[in-house]
Amino acid sequence: MSFAVAAALLVMGSGPIEVVSNAEPSYNIGYEELVAGDPAGALEVLEAQSGADAQDPARLINHGVALARLCQHEAARERFQQAARLDDRYRLETADGSWVDSRVLARRGLAMIDKGRTTGFASLASR
Repeated sequence: MSFAVAAALLVMGSGPIEVVSNAEPSYNIGYEELVAGDPAGALEVLEAQSGADAQDPARLINHGVALARLCQHEAARERFQQAARLDDRYRLETADGSWVDSRVLARRGLAMIDKGRTTGFASLASR
């Protein structure tokens, strides 16, 4: 068997390959504002947008974070619950650089609200 045939078989046997050219969303999800300590600015950015991005778990989680940091806990709970219920799940990079499943991140936000925590929400911010 020639090297070219062996290489072709190896590539074909590895399954479909997906190339992602831009993993960044094409809209602002308030990450920079949250990391800068400006939840009101993040909320302004997030609430000015609408459309297909409304079901983006990173956007919903960041919206929940902004609301929680502004002590709007019931509204934050709604955003975290929406993110936790989405059929699609993603691994999101958080503000501390770790990669976490979007549903897990949303449940962490809910747990923080349930425990009455008023700080630490910034670590949930995702990009």
